[in-house]
Amino acid sequence: MNKKSIIVQGREIIFFSKEDEDFISLTDIARYKNPKEPKDLVKNWLRSKNTIEFLGLWEKLHNPGFKGAEFDSFMYQAGTNSFTLSPSKWIETTGAIGIISRSGNMGRWFR
Repeated sequence: MNKKSIIVQGREIIFFSKEDEDFISLTDIARYKNPKEPKDLVKNWLRSKNTIEFLGLWEKLHNPGFKGAEFDSFMYQAGTNSFTLSPSKWIETTGAIGIISRSGNMGRWFR
């Protein structure tokens, strides 16, 4: 894994390449708005119907193992007040490859 960083508006954003694919840290980006709890911002972003729709389309185009039926369930629920979704639940349920979730300082990554 080859890690690099860029500075955006005075903040370091880490990205890395894995198997010729680039990933950028969502956690680093979220720290701009919520320095103490960036994971909360990422989870809120995942609640949006537009986000789920975008992620699902990306997975359908790039991931032959993507579980479409499970995705449909998330699309149905997305945007409702009771809907919550973590990156790890998204990955485990749908077989997603466009997001990597790691606990600790590594955070969440998006291709």
